[in-house]
Amino acid sequence: MEQVFSYIISLGASVMMPIIFTIIGLCIGMKFGKALLSGLYVGVGFVGLGIVTALLTKNFSDPLTMMSQIYHLKLKVFDMGWPAAASVAYSTAVGALIIPICLGVNFLMLITKTTRTVNIDLWNYWHFAFIGAVAYFCMGKSLAWGYFAAIVCYIITLVMADLTADKFQKYYHLDGISIPQPFCQSFLPFTLAIDWLLDKIPGFNKLDIDAEGLKKKFGVLGEPLVLGVIVGALIGLVAHMSVKKILFLGITMGAVMELIPRITKLFIDGLMPISDKTKEVVAKRFHGKKIHIGMSPALVIGHPTALVCTLLLIPTYLILAVILPGNQFLPLASLAGLFYLFPIMLPYTKGNVLKSYIVGVVALLVGLWFVTDMAPDFTMAANSVFKATQDPATSVPKGFFAGSMDFASSLIGWVIYKLTCYVKVVGPVILVVLVIVMMLYNRHQILKDEKVAAAAIDAEEKAGGNPSAPIE
Repeated sequence: MEQVFSYIISLGASVMMPIIFTIIGLCIGMKFGKALLSGLYVGVGFVGLGIVTALLTKNFSDPLTMMSQIYHLKLKVFDMGWPAAASVAYSTAVGALIIPICLGVNFLMLITKTTRTVNIDLWNYWHFAFIGAVAYFCMGKSLAWGYFAAIVCYIITLVMADLTADKFQKYYHLDGISIPQPFCQSFLPFTLAIDWLLDKIPGFNKLDIDAEGLKKKFGVLGEPLVLGVIVGALIGLVAHMSVKKILFLGITMGAVMELIPRITKLFIDGLMPISDKTKEVVAKRFHGKKIHIGMSPALVIGHPTALVCTLLLIPTYLILAVILPGNQFLPLASLAGLFYLFPIMLPYTKGNVLKSYIVGVVALLVGLWFVTDMAPDFTMAANSVFKATQDPATSVPKGFFAGSMDFASSLIGWVIYKLTCYVKVVGPVILVVLVIVMMLYNRHQILKDEKVAAAAIDAEEKAGGNPSAPIE
């Protein structure tokens, strides 16, 4: 078995994932040509990620080293971004089977009424695979512990997607949609706590900023390309580089910020046909039952408040990274992922810019410590994958540890990682108990809603109405 997994891993994500996705497509009833094309898009996407990550690591490792030496900074965790995290996730024995295993868990939860969400956001399954991959390497290449961490993360995320679905749907006017992405969901505890505290301040709710108006004022500065150029040039300037090098770093960082979303589209193009087919299969199996379709938070990251808060957080994040005691992580590639803080947050802050910004600052501040804490194990995982696959996306610059805001700074991910890998016996027991409690609570809510819906239908039937007619 070990030899089989070693061979699969050696293929690298760019070869392995097209094969896996093609097989998945065929299993759910897609035509071979369409399934193959979906898989190839995913493979090409991983090749693109490798190129972009190599561009980042090759050109910014020296300037960051010089910055650290000049200003005596202890920023030894290099921001590899989500491309490296995703490559590590899918280039391991855990990642190889994470999608079919999690889909199986999702199906079992649907039939046991412990979730209403059908998670067809297949691309973001790398979050579950990532935390599973880190646990896999931490626990001596144990598949059991790797899948344990991944499945725990998956179940928690599905339940949280259900619990936030109503508010999400009402705020964004997206009926039937939930967001089973653990990075987004991990900011809910921060949101609830800080929103409650801010409401205790008299008159704070009346303080807000016109997000739409401010969005227009940002103009060209709101473009990821321009932001990347500015950040890259500033790093070169601070590192005392030549004018030529400063300009080059600016263009390079701009390219990274612009290319990552474009490469992401390749994954979406590949995965959407599979997601649509999965949705069709589920609809036939659970006909007539209330089901949430789990989609990517990318659906709503264009919201004016999300854009404004992201643009305000970029300089804040960089300043925090430099001055925060104990932090060793300087965000670079992860800046493009700041938009994903807000999809679940905004329905609870009601789109208040000041509230959302404050929640974001606190969450990112704590997240910097999470990334720094996980960096040695992330590096071990990345080095192991690079040794097996030679994937440039997983190549850690010499003298640095590997880090990424995208999921490494997640509260859910970090808690699962620490309890699984470093709190022996007690930690996994806590996670199991937490998962069971959350599932039972969610089942209680689902059964309660079904009882109310059934009572409403009975009342309508007794009144002589048509139960199938829409309620005005």
